[in-house]
Amino acid sequence: MLSNSRLETLLAHFPNLTIGLVGDLFLDRYLDIEPGVEEISIETDLEAYQIAHVRNSPGALGTVMNNLAALGVGRLIPLAVIGDDGQAYDLLKELQQLPVDTTYIIRDEQRLTPTYTKPMKQDATGTWRELNRLDLRTRAPLSDSTSEQVCRKLAELFDVCDGLIVLDQINETNWGVVNDTTRQTLEALTAKQPDKLVFVDSRRHLRCFQCGVLKGNRAELLDALGTDTSSIEQAAKDLTQRTGRPVYATLGEGGILVALPSGEILLSPAHKVHGPIDIVGAGDSATSGIVASLLSGASDHEAADVANLVASITVQQLGTTGTATPRQIINRHRELS
Repeated sequence: MLSNSRLETLLAHFPNLTIGLVGDLFLDRYLDIEPGVEEISIETDLEAYQIAHVRNSPGALGTVMNNLAALGVGRLIPLAVIGDDGQAYDLLKELQQLPVDTTYIIRDEQRLTPTYTKPMKQDATGTWRELNRLDLRTRAPLSDSTSEQVCRKLAELFDVCDGLIVLDQINETNWGVVNDTTRQTLEALTAKQPDKLVFVDSRRHLRCFQCGVLKGNRAELLDALGTDTSSIEQAAKDLTQRTGRPVYATLGEGGILVALPSGEILLSPAHKVHGPIDIVGAGDSATSGIVASLLSGASDHEAADVANLVASITVQQLGTTGTATPRQIINRHRELS
């Protein structure tokens, strides 16, 4: 495990970083239903939920930015496509609270701002539970002109950031910001600047990436390899040969496995936590810890260690996508030392 002094050295460098992010930026909207207040709709004869509070938060790419901001990263520059609607207004308002430069966010009036609306209701024990989510997004690819604009801005962003996070949130092929054209642009940029960190997190399309440091859970990495192997170690090894870069496998309670191009396999164990946990957003918090650490000079093993510390804190924050501050990370590390 990292020493206290080494951990503090890495964390102290985070404010100096400028991290670019490209991908799908969502608005997460939480609707807190007033407990004990019932009203029946005259029109439908169904219960009309009474909303007491509305909470907005950046989601998807925004979740990673929330985590990076909590870690103390100095400047975040997202490249994303949103609509020209009320959801965009609310999303940009939330981003103003973070160290975010919105210069590269593209407004496309032909598209909806992707929004996850999450009604929250208390159960008999007083625990908040999420009801059926309501999804708002344009279920179609970007227009050619918008896609070309993304690629132009990506080339500019690549030059001004210390490293780049690629977050591919959309399940459908080529419907998100990170489509085939974006990936081709990334390949060309990394070929020109091979030393710049490009960290790729994709739910369904890791197999489409030929460059960058790939990160995924067991299912995502096995799918990316596209073979019948059930060995996560072998899958990670094979993927490093495709990209020539390390591959990070997040294994939940199993920790984080890192495959290096040399063929070496590293394992950073997870930290056991007590009490109820909520794993929503744990992968994004791990991404944030890994990238900020690597850009601060950490080795791959050290970056995985930091990510596990971060995740051990965020999973204890229930009903929300949690974050971790440097002070919390240092305190957790001391508890475990």
